[in-house]
Amino acid sequence: MSDFLLFTISLAVTALCLLGGWAAYRRRGLASGMRGVAWSTVPMAAYLTGLTRFLSELVLSPVKWAGVVLFGLGAVFYVTSGVLLRRGTEVDAGTEKTSTPRARAPKAAIDERASAADPDLAEIERILKNRGIS
Repeated sequence: MSDFLLFTISLAVTALCLLGGWAAYRRRGLASGMRGVAWSTVPMAAYLTGLTRFLSELVLSPVKWAGVVLFGLGAVFYVTSGVLLRRGTEVDAGTEKTSTPRARAPKAAIDERASAADPDLAEIERILKNRGIS
């Protein structure tokens, strides 16, 4: 596309967004109007930075689409790894294990500690074991 056509389209979209921001200001107040004006600056800023030219060339270029898909895939992997790190787990060959190994006490030792700490809990655990619930 020619620069003049891209400029005209960007200017028209900016003007329409400014009208929408004014309408939002009249209907819902200053904060909504300011948000509309903020969004109205995006099309002209995209033109001035060359982003509209890139986007207009992107529509018909399979190589650029492959780059966009690859960028998206990288973003998904990055976010997924952040979630896994926050949870403190690593997935290795289909099995999940904690990233910080902890020494696990035998169940009997845990029961003894719970019994010593609270006699009521010990009684509840005994009742549950008698009924086959563990």
